[in-house]
Amino acid sequence: MILIITILINIRYDGGKVKAVILAGGKGTRLRPITFSIPKPLLPVGEKPILELIINRLSSLKINDITLAIGYGAELIKAYFGDGKKFNIKINYIHEKQSLGTAGPLKMIENLKEPFLVMNGDIITKLNFLDLFNYHKKNNAAMTIAVKKYTNQLPFGTISFNKNNVIDIEEKPATNHLISTGIYILSPVAIKFIPENTFFTIPDLVKELIKAKLTVIKYEFDEYWLAIEQLDQLEEANQYYNNLIV
Repeated sequence: MILIITILINIRYDGGKVKAVILAGGKGTRLRPITFSIPKPLLPVGEKPILELIINRLSSLKINDITLAIGYGAELIKAYFGDGKKFNIKINYIHEKQSLGTAGPLKMIENLKEPFLVMNGDIITKLNFLDLFNYHKKNNAAMTIAVKKYTNQLPFGTISFNKNNVIDIEEKPATNHLISTGIYILSPVAIKFIPENTFFTIPDLVKELIKAKLTVIKYEFDEYWLAIEQLDQLEEANQYYNNLIV
């Protein structure tokens, strides 16, 4: 069973209330065996769990309404965050009957009248979410995807050829890409494209919005960002903890 935790804080941007959804229901299989006993959102970075760092970052920007989509290890997360009083926030719980993917839970959230943030629950970043909100609103988009440059260096040399003749060789070339960082802003219109009680992912939603000829834009940022998906990334986050958000 999946849970959604609603956390109430306080903010306005450009005169509107801000809502955020943190997707924190994954099993963290690539971090096993650690995640056999501790759900990934509760893994420590420095002295605090990943999820607490995210909440603190949002709270520092006065985000006023946060929803956590939680599944695996939900009881441990509930035990840690409780009713939210120790974080000076209020926490409510909503239950899903089945796993609905990364976009499916959004259909359950009521009163979405303004653009809202959706982000993965394993991200450490210094991105200014309010700048992202305002960019989205300025461009009147259905969805904004926060992206970042990523360089992928091949471990081998590559050749260029014409038929059977080699015409060039390059040693361990690097290719540059813009990657989705797992951080999005959605306008309420996007929710109409999410089916009820159906497993539905963010990529599924992007494709449906594009098919419907709605505006999906990118927001490129340079601030620190790290997705903690494997052990080396967890170690990196802890190693550079003093340079990260707190």
